[in-house]
Amino acid sequence: MTAARRTVAPPTRLLGGRIPYIEAPLKVTGRAEYTDDLKRPGMLLARLLRSPYAHARIRSLDVAAARSMPGVHAVLTGDRYPTPFGVLPITHDETALAVGKVRYLGDIVAAVAADDELSADRALRAIRVDYEPLAEHVDPRVGLQRVDEPIHARGLNGSNVQKEVAQHFGDVDAALARARAQVHLRATFAGVTHAFTEPQVTIAEATPDGRLTVWSATQVPHYLHRALSEVLGWPLHRIRVIKPEVGGGFGGKSDPLPHEIVCAALAIETGRPVKLLFDREEVFLTNHGRHPVQNEVTIAADAEGRISAFDIQALIEGGAWSSFGTVTTYYNGVLSMGPYRVPNFRYHGRRVYTNRPPNGAMRAHGGTNLRYTVELAMDLLAEQLGVDPIDLRRRNALAPHSTTVNQFRITSTSFKQCLDAVESRSGWREKFRRLPYGRGIGLGAGFYISGSNSPIHFSPRMPQSTVHLKVDMDGGIAVHSMQADIGQGSSTLLAAIVAEVLGVDLERVHVVRVDSDVSPIDIGSYSSRVTFMMGNAARQAAEHLVEQLLHAAGELTGYPEDELVVAHERYQVGHRPEIGVSFLEALHKAIERSGALVATGAYTGPPMGGTFKGSRAGTSPAYSFAAYIAEVEVDVETGLFDVEKVWAAFDCGRPLNRLAVEGQIEGSIHMALGQFLGETMSYRGPRLMNPSLLEYKIPTPQQMPEVEVLLVGEDDPEGPFGAKEAGEGPLVATMPAVANALYDAVGVRFTDLPVTPDKVLKGIDARRSAGAGWKGTR
Repeated sequence: MTAARRTVAPPTRLLGGRIPYIEAPLKVTGRAEYTDDLKRPGMLLARLLRSPYAHARIRSLDVAAARSMPGVHAVLTGDRYPTPFGVLPITHDETALAVGKVRYLGDIVAAVAADDELSADRALRAIRVDYEPLAEHVDPRVGLQRVDEPIHARGLNGSNVQKEVAQHFGDVDAALARARAQVHLRATFAGVTHAFTEPQVTIAEATPDGRLTVWSATQVPHYLHRALSEVLGWPLHRIRVIKPEVGGGFGGKSDPLPHEIVCAALAIETGRPVKLLFDREEVFLTNHGRHPVQNEVTIAADAEGRISAFDIQALIEGGAWSSFGTVTTYYNGVLSMGPYRVPNFRYHGRRVYTNRPPNGAMRAHGGTNLRYTVELAMDLLAEQLGVDPIDLRRRNALAPHSTTVNQFRITSTSFKQCLDAVESRSGWREKFRRLPYGRGIGLGAGFYISGSNSPIHFSPRMPQSTVHLKVDMDGGIAVHSMQADIGQGSSTLLAAIVAEVLGVDLERVHVVRVDSDVSPIDIGSYSSRVTFMMGNAARQAAEHLVEQLLHAAGELTGYPEDELVVAHERYQVGHRPEIGVSFLEALHKAIERSGALVATGAYTGPPMGGTFKGSRAGTSPAYSFAAYIAEVEVDVETGLFDVEKVWAAFDCGRPLNRLAVEGQIEGSIHMALGQFLGETMSYRGPRLMNPSLLEYKIPTPQQMPEVEVLLVGEDDPEGPFGAKEAGEGPLVATMPAVANALYDAVGVRFTDLPVTPDKVLKGIDARRSAGAGWKGTR
């Protein structure tokens, strides 16, 4: 299609507005189908036997009594399906059920399929396991050294180190030696989990025609499809994966998970449909949440306040499996490369296995904890240099169409405009360091990928996103894609892009449920990739379809195609709009030759990255940018504090659905505040002590501040209609903005998260004891 044809008239009839979610009526009336809602004839229930030990060798496993019990149809152990798997092909270290030993308290040892829960529970109690307890590894610092019984044989040099990354660009030591100012911060972050509403649930059915169908609450139906084939030994074409509605994921459903494979295996063993639904404790034990991290950041600058070097270290607790850990280890360093120019960069990161539930990808994966320490260090640097924190960041902002020292390609950036927007709207100049003691205002900045440019699987080579369209004589447009809507509104955006290009009403467009039998490849909903990659594929498919319709309209009107334009439900002559045909007239003419019209669009990221090891980690076709300001009030006698307001300026390019973008920003702020205020995976040794939503403290509505969303940004040259991501990047600036506001309020920097009232009070008391005044107080 020519460049001229790419402009529809009007340019954005739907996109850029506030588009209600197309599935909202079904959800609010309780009619949307989630996996737990589905029922299959003769369906069995599955339950899992979990390890009471964090690290132990399985000496023997006797399931004979369980198998002979009435109502029990199958009992599985790890020796039946021992093939290792994992989301990353380079780190297959998980098994569906424990093989040889268990690696965390809650590891799956055996699985039962029975007529009902009572029969399944009785069978689990009848299983006899003889364990040989092994040394428990819960301190990642100790795991750096060689140990007698490592958690995995693949640990580096006999240690529990799963991945080590060392990168150096430029000459950091020389930059540090020349620096006019230099700051160093060390921070510690507790692990947090996703706390999505819908627990993990899977239904599987093996049918007499030799096929296996799996319904599952997953963010990555394609990766699940692959893992099922690898572990079960079935060819892909005999396996069908269906994704019903998903009640939240945030990264916690972005791995193919053991229970999904176990459920499928039980269905094969029994020849009956099998359902496996987790209780909330099992959700917590499955985890894959944000990694506990200890990081250190050194930033150097010259006399003009220009950054000369970043020197970063990260020690990352991985839990029992690799999951996305290799990517995590890179991201905890390289995602510091924006929104600032950094001419010299050094990073040393290590991810260490421990005998705790596995950690993995969580919203703003790899960038959240790193960004916190960087942004606190930037404020400390501004203080040392005697400059305003906004001015320091503005002075060091990345330029559009530039390249970072580690070869990230920056296309569009409106970071400076983000700074301008929050500075103006918040009254920063009148408030910063001028509010009374106990009140403060603080700034945090953000930078995140619009999808990983590098695919996880390199063979066979295929697009990262594909969209198929089909329209028949009824005028309804069926959209097929394996993109996984997990509540973020991607199906609505998919439909809106197609409707925009074709010029039709949104109600004509129907997004078909993800089903591997009919949905073309899309690698899933993670890394904030869906808007950019699916959006480009959808636009391309719709443009191919509109070419066919315009050709038919040309035949009907007698005018050349290049003189026709797309209008609302109509294709008309550009200079004579009274001459034209309706969408249905053009459609019916077009299908005379071929029957139903079909079109395909696909997206593959452009080549990028260097030739050094790990060069593709963090590369993306575009990046989002953010600047947030938070205002807080602290009760200095109790340490209690309120986040009163957040001004959130975000650059997502062109916001295609403002309703969705605003919701993503507000939800991201809520999630970030959870990690800052009190959410934590609390352990005593290897045992998780708070595996329930009663004890895991998610912020209440009363703790949510007023949020003023400021959508700032120019069209990205490669994004669909100029759009970039807005699903994960909105999270990362929140925590440092609040922390820097607390410093402005009481003069204490908090580097141990979460920041609870006792820590605030302790910091205030320590400052008072040292005789260090703040804002006129002692």
